[in-house]
Amino acid sequence: MTPIERQISERLSCHQQPRWFKLSERFLHLCQKGGSVPKRVGLISFLFFCSFLSVSPQRVNAQALLPHTVQLDAAKLEQQGLVLAQEAAQLAQFQQFDLAMPRARLATQLAPKNDKVWFLLGGLYLQSKELDKAITSLQKAQSLNPKNGETYFALGSAYFQQEKYQSAVAQYQAGLKIKPNDPEGLFDLGNAYYMLGQLPQAIVEYKKSIANKQDFWPATNNIGLIFYEQGDINGAINQWQQAITKANSAKQPAAEPQLALAVALYTRGDKSDRQRGLAMGEAALKLDERYGNLDFLKENLWGNRLLSDTKKFLELPTIQAALNGQPLSQPAGQ
Repeated sequence: MTPIERQISERLSCHQQPRWFKLSERFLHLCQKGGSVPKRVGLISFLFFCSFLSVSPQRVNAQALLPHTVQLDAAKLEQQGLVLAQEAAQLAQFQQFDLAMPRARLATQLAPKNDKVWFLLGGLYLQSKELDKAITSLQKAQSLNPKNGETYFALGSAYFQQEKYQSAVAQYQAGLKIKPNDPEGLFDLGNAYYMLGQLPQAIVEYKKSIANKQDFWPATNNIGLIFYEQGDINGAINQWQQAITKANSAKQPAAEPQLALAVALYTRGDKSDRQRGLAMGEAALKLDERYGNLDFLKENLWGNRLLSDTKKFLELPTIQAALNGQPLSQPAGQ
């Protein structure tokens, strides 16, 4: 292992941060706030794809042993490209994307046969919503290394953002042939089926995701979203309660299932449920105020029935006070 590889492995190990499951800016929001990340698009986090930045030390060393000066220069250029890629990854970690992007682009010129560098550039383009460029870069990475399942997942995310859900399904399925038990990949595939209206198949994939990662609350949460739209309110409530428990067990308090459960309880109409719903809704919005925005909820796959009930819930004076930053009301009995 070269010094550059070792440094990347130590600082940006995929064991430190998993590939997450939402739009990239929401991953960064997690880093800023320390809160939970909502889910819509299965998108590799920068810290995760940076862990793939490496070169084969055997290849570089073999080049370095050859006496031809051009080969020596090529090896040095590739090493410099990896240094720039590492810098780009670190800058992206701190949201300095304007500085990260040119370094990543130059890295692909210095190390054009390294799929990990193209993978990094594709991720940066995804972050900046330059989806066509992201797809081009990721396809280049894919052509250099067709056995990296993460590249297929990233391409699926790009197509998902372009609302090309069938193409996203194809990429997710290809990635899952390489990593069949990847819970986030299964979740991503479920989301694509969700957007295609294939709800039974979406539930199948969500359940597979849960089977491979018991505390993966987003999949449980999304099953609740489907149940609610189908009119199974009690079933949805059960799923959201499970999602909250899983999130808390993983020490990742999640605003989304809390707010969804709050709306369902309040809408069900029982006085005790309404009091619980108000208190829970206030707590959820304190955890992540973005859930007070209906457009944001729609992006996160909330269906029409739940959005309609949430709109009424958000207009309640108590919830409006929470959104405006006023002190939370005390739950019933206090």
